Amino acid sequence: MRGGTRHSLKRRLVTRLIAVQAAVVALVVLAVFLTLWLGGHFASKLEPEDAILDAVAHALRRDGDGRLSLRPTQELTELRRRSPDLWFVVRDADGAILSEGRVPEEYARIGKTAIGVGQARFGWNLGDPPRQIARLKQMDTAAGRVQVLTGPGSDIPLRRIVWAVTISFAGIVLPIVLVMALATLTATPLVIGRALSGLQAVADKARQIDAGRRGGRLPLDGVPAEVVPLVVAVNDALARLDDGYERRQRFLVDAAHELRTPVAILTTRLEALDDSPQKQRLLTDAARLSNLAGQLLDLQRIDAAPCAMAAVDLVALAREVAADLAPLAIAAGFEISFETRLKTLMVRGDALALARALTNLVQNAVDHAGRPGLIAITVAEGGVIEVADNGDGIPAAHREQIFEPFQRLDTRSRGAGLGLHLVAETVRLHGGTIAVLDAPGGGACFRITLPQRKD
Repeated sequence: MRGGTRHSLKRRLVTRLIAVQAAVVALVVLAVFLTLWLGGHFASKLEPEDAILDAVAHALRRDGDGRLSLRPTQELTELRRRSPDLWFVVRDADGAILSEGRVPEEYARIGKTAIGVGQARFGWNLGDPPRQIARLKQMDTAAGRVQVLTGPGSDIPLRRIVWAVTISFAGIVLPIVLVMALATLTATPLVIGRALSGLQAVADKARQIDAGRRGGRLPLDGVPAEVVPLVVAVNDALARLDDGYERRQRFLVDAAHELRTPVAILTTRLEALDDSPQKQRLLTDAARLSNLAGQLLDLQRIDAAPCAMAAVDLVALAREVAADLAPLAIAAGFEISFETRLKTLMVRGDALALARALTNLVQNAVDHAGRPGLIAITVAEGGVIEVADNGDGIPAAHREQIFEPFQRLDTRSRGAGLGLHLVAETVRLHGGTIAVLDAPGGGACFRITLPQRKD
């Protein structure tokens, strides 16, 4: 993923659900408003007469003689300019009247008869001729409490519409959106968590898949339908990898077997030649080819089948390997020693595999120590076996790298880089550990620690 950014599925679903819900609620409320408007219910909350009533109440006062009069306020002036048909009637408790404009005949006497009414609205009459809308309201003003009667005569101001919509939104839409958002924030993580719970088993299974555990597949049980194609594609990819791995293993086995026969024939023919420096060099090269074929077969055996575990005496095994490899070490100019204070040290393992691992460590010392010297094999308490030399040692930065297959620190080496990898794999299969340390003489020390046998 670019930039390493990971987007939370829960967060995206929650925010998008809230946005969709808010939009749906807004559309529903808008539709309700339009329905009420067309039906005249919402329009009653935005009556154009309200602007006239407010303007008249604000401008009303009494003159020096106590009569009702109007101050020339800007609001009233603007109202008169915009509404040429403006009319209204103001009546106080004493019956004094102040009127302006042409009052419809049907409303000319209504104020006197309805003097005790707090407010009223008169709608259209379906008869013939139709009656105009009018509004009557008792109001407290600077001139005292008066009754104002007026008709529409004015457009609804934009500010009043905005205010009415804002109040409606705050009172209806916003609470609904908040309740739905709270429900979404609470329910969505639970729903998503339950829906995706099957992916945890997939993740756990995926963590167990590695090169040493082939044949593993991700489970489909409990996986959401939307994720199934991805899991199926991963399983198909794992199947292809397993198939490719098997083909590679068969190739290695076939190649190793095919190499051993011609190498054995070549070695036999070389041994029949007269002794000479060239013969020794050719025999050495043939031995390396034979060793490579054996390492390839060992690698296949380790991958193909588990080690045959049994009781193994490390002391006896190390002493035997030291004796077998002494001629090889001496021929290369090295001395080889075996040291231990123990009579026996029992572990559970595969004797042949452990012997091959120890042999590879000694051959590695012969090939890479850099100069003739001493190769020491030591067995100690705790299932420890060490192979140390007094060569140049191994830099700390490369001590993990050398156990990778086909890795060689010295590019001039004629080895294939498989020996130490086979040692590490053998130790791993035995449940042990291997570490590279500095030898007391300044060289490299390979320490293998194996779990001891429990009787």
